[in-house]
Amino acid sequence: MFFSSWLLKALGLAKAVNSACTSNLLVDNFANYQNNLNSLGQWTSDDGTTTNIKADIASKVITFTSKADSYFYTTFACEQATTDQYNAITFPLKGPAGANFQLELQTSTTCSASTYKSYYKSLTGVTGAVQTYTVPLSSFTGANLNAIKSILFESFSVNDAWQIGAIQLVCANAPSTSVPPSTSKASTSSIRTSSTVKPVTTSQPSSSTLKPSSSTLKTSTTIQPVTTTSTAPPGTCTNLLVDDFASQSRLTFLFYNAMLLPSSDDGSMAPVSRRADTGTSVIVANNHLTLTPASGGNSYWYTMLGCSKTTGIYGGIGMTIKAPQGFTMGIELQTAKDCSSNNPVLNDLLSTDLGWTFDGTEKYYTIPFSKFPGLDADHLVSLLFSGLSSAVTLGPIAFYCGSTGSAYPIPSTAAVVVPTSTIPATTGPSAYIIDTFTSTDSNNLGFYHGGDDPALFKQTTGKLTINTKGNADLSYYTQISGGCSDIRSYDNSYVHISYTGSSAFTIALQQHNPACNPDINPYPYTWDSVEASRYSNSGKTDIYIPISHFLIKRAVVIGFSLKGFYTSTTTTITKIEIVKSVPSGFLVPSKLPTVPLVFACTRPNSFAFAIDDGSPEYAQRVVSSIAAAGIKVTFFTVGAPLLDASTNLTNVYKNMLNAGHQVAYHSYTHPPLEGLPTLAAIDWEINQDIAAVSKTLGITSKYFRPPFGTEGARIRQRLAATIPGSKFVAWSVDVQDWLWAATSTPEKQLANFQADVDKGGNLVVMHYLFESTVSYLPQFIEIARKTGKQMMRVDQCLEDPDAPPL
Repeated sequence: MFFSSWLLKALGLAKAVNSACTSNLLVDNFANYQNNLNSLGQWTSDDGTTTNIKADIASKVITFTSKADSYFYTTFACEQATTDQYNAITFPLKGPAGANFQLELQTSTTCSASTYKSYYKSLTGVTGAVQTYTVPLSSFTGANLNAIKSILFESFSVNDAWQIGAIQLVCANAPSTSVPPSTSKASTSSIRTSSTVKPVTTSQPSSSTLKPSSSTLKTSTTIQPVTTTSTAPPGTCTNLLVDDFASQSRLTFLFYNAMLLPSSDDGSMAPVSRRADTGTSVIVANNHLTLTPASGGNSYWYTMLGCSKTTGIYGGIGMTIKAPQGFTMGIELQTAKDCSSNNPVLNDLLSTDLGWTFDGTEKYYTIPFSKFPGLDADHLVSLLFSGLSSAVTLGPIAFYCGSTGSAYPIPSTAAVVVPTSTIPATTGPSAYIIDTFTSTDSNNLGFYHGGDDPALFKQTTGKLTINTKGNADLSYYTQISGGCSDIRSYDNSYVHISYTGSSAFTIALQQHNPACNPDINPYPYTWDSVEASRYSNSGKTDIYIPISHFLIKRAVVIGFSLKGFYTSTTTTITKIEIVKSVPSGFLVPSKLPTVPLVFACTRPNSFAFAIDDGSPEYAQRVVSSIAAAGIKVTFFTVGAPLLDASTNLTNVYKNMLNAGHQVAYHSYTHPPLEGLPTLAAIDWEINQDIAAVSKTLGITSKYFRPPFGTEGARIRQRLAATIPGSKFVAWSVDVQDWLWAATSTPEKQLANFQADVDKGGNLVVMHYLFESTVSYLPQFIEIARKTGKQMMRVDQCLEDPDAPPL
């Protein structure tokens, strides 16, 4: 395509030069859908089988509920994309988490032709939130891109609500425009493509002719070639790791394997509820992956191999597998000589073809390349497991050297050792009962108590039963005051909790804001947290925590919260009280340092925008809005995508640093950190993030924002131990883009921002994930400016002596 354009220009053909695009082409923003016309004045419609179809002109989206064979399409008079130099289709989309859908491109041999052919690309990895897909036109292999007639959205795998945003053709010449080798970050790891070509005998875009064929789809992702060679000295070889399943969120939130290449299921695994890091039964634990297909489904899971060259080095791929007797599955190796994988060669065998049998125990199995006749072992694109007959657990996957393999050793992780010193017991002035859970709405002091989710915090007469299913973001609160309570006289006393079951949770004491006014942000102002298990007796029945271990201003206390539950084991609590001392023989542990939890700027008259990671395509617009406003901000970035060159985030953040903005930590793979099972897993996230930021950006930071805002004693303790002097940055102004950006009322982001600012909030959380949020950024800045406060970086607003001067 690019050679043809260059040749036309070289020959001086003005038509080719003059028709080249300079900006994206808006195909449809649904402003004229009531007349069934798109933004080009051409026909657009569904096939008549969807329900609740509605165009939202303000939000530039169309929503509908699909049925089994539903589709939506938009047409062109005849788009000459090659000549005009459009190289991709881009659109935001929101659908059911774990679902997939298909994009169809219909083209003719010439613009005057009366027939067309259809070319398909299937996309998976739908997250439930708005995500932007950018699909290269080159991925529709064989299509005549100089005679595009229609684009169809079809084969929706879940019959539920779907939303499509403004559809555009991407201009290759537009400023800051580049077509990634796959889709945007939210979907890059879960693209499946069919290059099936379906002849159609009519050019009229009607519901009877636009319906897709039922051809079988096979995996194809445009990938970057990866040189797969041993790192051992010449003449030797070491196994090459594909995935060690070190992280749930790396696999099911970022959709990466250990090579930082795409990996995902097809979205049809058995559903899982109440987890932030996965919506389906793709469960990572102890360096193993368990896949549980939905009943009656034909689920698959794949991992990309990076166009690996293996001849003379690796003889196959091996892994441990644990599966019940009689279990079977398909094994597919995909190859592509051009490494683009738009039309891969599929090499399929069954587990029985490889002689695999299972008995419910974990054993090592190999996939010898020699078992696949004609396999192109120098262009291995992906490995796919399909047709899972039941649940299966995989161990680390790796290329093995030579003709025989051995299991890739699970990385050894030393347990994190924390201080076990004790301190002398003290005696306080008196005791009083806070809560015995005998009343529905209030505790024994007559003040509020209650949980974030009544279904998970079940209160019956005389006890509180808690099982958050490992969701560490949920809390239960019991107040000791309706305003501010001064408990400094109890500094030598203890909070005592009677319990049974799990002690894998956090106990926090909350501090009110300086005005003791719940209508002023932030409320609470902060809190300190301790780990319940450290303060439990050996019988696991009683917890005793010195009041002095809560390092807050204890003159303005609100109450206690129970939070950060990181287990699925039930906890039952029967009493919370203040006691004068501890039982004889109870060893009071020393206080472990925790990093300060920050919700607000401390510098007088200051305001800080703290922006979390988003979609690379929006990054330049964010930078432009900030530059136009003449302000500096702070960006919190996830480490793993920085190491993925296809995201271009390293260059984005280098430019932000050069412009004087602050870049800080946001974890390595974006898990709910307090919910991780071990301290070692928390440390891995912190240390990997530090390493990734240092390697790509050449900086370190003392600032950390927790993914999902999830807080607890363990993550704050490990940050204090790993990054001395660091700060745990939350927020007092929330645009709630996660809640409103993808709805029909995205303007509620502005309302939320304004409301929090009106309450005195001065530290922002937002993401550049959504078109509407990015579009509202200039208005957010203007709202903040009207307060008269000076906008600055987080380190500046917190009066860090190491921050650059204002």
